[in-house]
Amino acid sequence: MSTDTAAPTGLPSPYALSPEARELLFTEARTAFKFTDDPVSDEQLRAVWDLFKWAPTASNVNPLRVLYVRTPEAKERLLPLLAPPNQPKSASAPVVAVLAMDTGFTEYLPTLFPAIPQLKDAFEANPALREENASFNSALQAAYFLLAVRAVGLAAGPMKGFDAKGVDEEFFPDGRWRSILVVNIGTPAEDAWAARLPRLEYEQTVRLI
Repeated sequence: MSTDTAAPTGLPSPYALSPEARELLFTEARTAFKFTDDPVSDEQLRAVWDLFKWAPTASNVNPLRVLYVRTPEAKERLLPLLAPPNQPKSASAPVVAVLAMDTGFTEYLPTLFPAIPQLKDAFEANPALREENASFNSALQAAYFLLAVRAVGLAAGPMKGFDAKGVDEEFFPDGRWRSILVVNIGTPAEDAWAARLPRLEYEQTVRLI
């Protein structure tokens, strides 16, 4: 399968991003499994937030929250809650992000979506609707989070192999935040990558009507 995204000779490129940016974010980006000891700074973590906060969410609800685990003591609490194959991956990462959805996201709706003042009450009166919105929109933001990590020049290693109930009890005991994804973050080691797996072709995944 070809990953060449260059435009045919003599035709303008259909991409707004430079080839280097496309490689950084998409075509050459892969899940990292091993990291160097290079630290991730507070400034880099803030830069990630400054990008992924612009992800689109329904009614601008923005339910995703982030816990950065980076001290040895915090890692000792987290590692046993990961699936055994994932523990060495997170142990090598200078920062591990626990992405969580805020079940109390409605608190901020008067600020985030002032156009409809009654929206907060509508969500709070309908727990199923509130849950559906928190789940979908936090997952959407999580995808943007991975792009943001790559955009600031770091590697991301997203993982679903963890004890979500255990993580929530350990780190979010009040029950308001619920973990949805663990992401290892840092500078990739030389042997950080597995072989790239194939993708489906355009014709296999797209219909035009």
